[in-house]
Amino acid sequence: MRQGAHVIVVGNEKGGSGKSTTAFHLAVFLLYQGHKVASIDVDSRQQTLTHYVRNRRDWARAKGLSLPHSTHYHLPLARGDSAHENHRIEFDLFRQAIGEVEGKSDFIVIDTPGFDTNLARLAHSLADTLITPVNDSLIDLSVMAQVDPMTGEPRELSHYARLVQRARSERLAIDGKNIDWILVRNRISMLSSRNMRQVQTMLERIAMRLGCRVADGIAERVIFRSLFSTGMTVFDPLDDELLGGVPSMSHMSARQEYRALVNALNLPASHRAEARREVLNSMPHDVNRFAHMARTEQ
Repeated sequence: MRQGAHVIVVGNEKGGSGKSTTAFHLAVFLLYQGHKVASIDVDSRQQTLTHYVRNRRDWARAKGLSLPHSTHYHLPLARGDSAHENHRIEFDLFRQAIGEVEGKSDFIVIDTPGFDTNLARLAHSLADTLITPVNDSLIDLSVMAQVDPMTGEPRELSHYARLVQRARSERLAIDGKNIDWILVRNRISMLSSRNMRQVQTMLERIAMRLGCRVADGIAERVIFRSLFSTGMTVFDPLDDELLGGVPSMSHMSARQEYRALVNALNLPASHRAEARREVLNSMPHDVNRFAHMARTEQ
């Protein structure tokens, strides 16, 4: 019996890591599995997830297609003169959105921006599962930690890693639950290389330091760029008219990769709504502290 929504947050303070594509594909996959899914976009600048959702609805309407859709919310940043008032407004909007879908959804998928905002912090603090896509390159590992070039050991955690650790500590103190954090290797090269093996080794060492897991994500594929304009995913039926083009082996391979990623997430069949309300009800006292963490964590 369903007892509330499981919250999946896709976060990383580096743009171009595939957060929105991952969030959208996870939402559609769960819809096809028969779950009720809500999606929330707290990236007020790019709004990529919102564009995905809108493109999907427009394409379905234009083609007369029957497609599964998530209940979607886009939360804008408050832009008043008072930072304190802006954070209060954003918190109220966030809590309202969660409250409206909490009892009606099995899963809530939240996409966050590639930069630090109050809404992103609120989303991270509410996550049951946190997915951090990391591009498969040595350069992109810096979003998690500075790595010693000689030993390959992480020597200094990034601002984002410290922020997530703080959110996990806060969550543990509030309701005794731990955020399951998964680092996802994304845009993986088709060819094995020394660089690829180094990234895997270093990412595993970083994960051990952070107390999280590593999962393989999606290879670098052009297909995702072509699917965006129609809002379609690799989980939609392999039909020429439906997809707007002939499906390829890349399409099938990407589908298998996403299925493997979902299996690695170990998502539950149900979750307790009471725990979610307990976290939200305790957060108003901490809104200012969450808002000021950017300065204290520098």
